Amino acid sequence: MLSYFRGIVNNLNINNNRYVVILEINNIGYEIQIPSRFARELDINSTTEIQIFTHFQVRDDQPILYGFSTAAERDLFRQLTAISGIGSQSAIALIDTLGLEDLVQAIVTGNIRLLTKTPGVGQKTAERIALELKTKLAQWRISAGINFETNHFLANGEIIADLEMTLLALGYTKNEIQQAISVISQDNLLQKNPYVEEWIRSAIAFLSLNI
Repeated sequence: MLSYFRGIVNNLNINNNRYVVILEINNIGYEIQIPSRFARELDINSTTEIQIFTHFQVRDDQPILYGFSTAAERDLFRQLTAISGIGSQSAIALIDTLGLEDLVQAIVTGNIRLLTKTPGVGQKTAERIALELKTKLAQWRISAGINFETNHFLANGEIIADLEMTLLALGYTKNEIQQAISVISQDNLLQKNPYVEEWIRSAIAFLSLNI
């Protein structure tokens, strides 16, 4: 019904860890809940129009607009919420925690341990997600242009777990840690590095410059 909106960011509000952008279109401000990953990319001082791919939902007579940076993210959100027991907030948390490509790969490869890194997603829920979406996403990701390698970030699940524990012990927040992981995991050389110490150094270097 509402495929996307194009407008100027008027404001960004955070309430109970939910990020709501006010998108102004023809002097009308639309409230759109977005993933925190998307929120970090926005410049509320910019007057340049942006495009947000949307999903309109009505729950308990309460209309809500959800927004995403790409159509693929929006479509994945829809597939996740179609699963019994997966609400909109859980779907957003999955996208926020792992990112589009890593989330799709985790589901397709049945990486339950990585799926359970998402707050609120337990073992049984992760298994249900993988069971119901594995085949669908294996085909859908090709048409959506989502490519990944078998030795990508997800193959380093043990390293990521150790990295998270170390950074938590150093006092970094979960949001800061996930942001660092999402960035450093794109490093092709680091992906092939089996030593957690190098991952820790890269994460700390990123965090020292960005927090």
